[in-house]
Amino acid sequence: MIYQDFDFEQSDDFEQGFIERGNVKRNILTPSIKKLHRCDVCEKTFVRVDGLKRHMLTHTTEKCHLCDICEKGFGRMDSFKTHMLTHIKEKPNRCDVCEKWFARGEDLKRHMLTHTKEKPHRCDVCEKRFARGGYLKTHMLTHTKEKPHRCDTCEKKFTASSELTKHMLIHTNNKPHRCVVCEKSFSVISNLKTHMLIHTKEKPHRCYVCEKSFRFISNLKTHMLTHTKEKPHRCDTCDKRFTQSGQLKRHMLTHTKEKTTSM
Repeated sequence: MIYQDFDFEQSDDFEQGFIERGNVKRNILTPSIKKLHRCDVCEKTFVRVDGLKRHMLTHTTEKCHLCDICEKGFGRMDSFKTHMLTHIKEKPNRCDVCEKWFARGEDLKRHMLTHTKEKPHRCDVCEKRFARGGYLKTHMLTHTKEKPHRCDTCEKKFTASSELTKHMLIHTNNKPHRCVVCEKSFSVISNLKTHMLIHTKEKPHRCYVCEKSFRFISNLKTHMLTHTKEKPHRCDTCDKRFTQSGQLKRHMLTHTKEKTTSM
């Protein structure tokens, strides 16, 4: 018998009884195989030497698979093949809900969260939840007050890289988004969408207290202060507080006049 000298009860390699290998129809069962090939860098072990060779590429800077289109290099062939899908526009992964296609399986998994509304990533500070880990990382910067993304032109700093990208359009004066009604141009598409509300007369932002509607979300936020009685804007001179920043600015003029008359 092939395994008559193999002690199944005592062997450390006998992890889960048997593992099924090869052709399922043949029903060949073999004991778990010892991983003989060890990585000298991180000590991870592998059953086959080719698995170890592929793993070693993660430790080296060698990138033997070069993309002919964008010249980006990859250490592993599977990563290279996945990258090539972005160039040939092939998207083999389809969403069963909305039938949208994706090049990578991981992109499909992230997309599915938009349907399930699942938000597995939670902020330990304010307990706000996010669908993606990247969103949580960006959110955490609001608590730490970090702004790691700096504009090389004016040195203004931003929390998110997307904010910096939009800001850079100010310096390039690039305004690719044009209003079809008045032909006014905007750097960012979101600004164009907000502008279009002027033409459509829409007021999509409604107060849940008095049901008054506003065209801009900033106006709604200011309006809500009339219900909450909050006065977030404080005068540094006399500590008087105001609901709106415009009210504070007008008030500050009274202190400027006082200084002028006293001179």
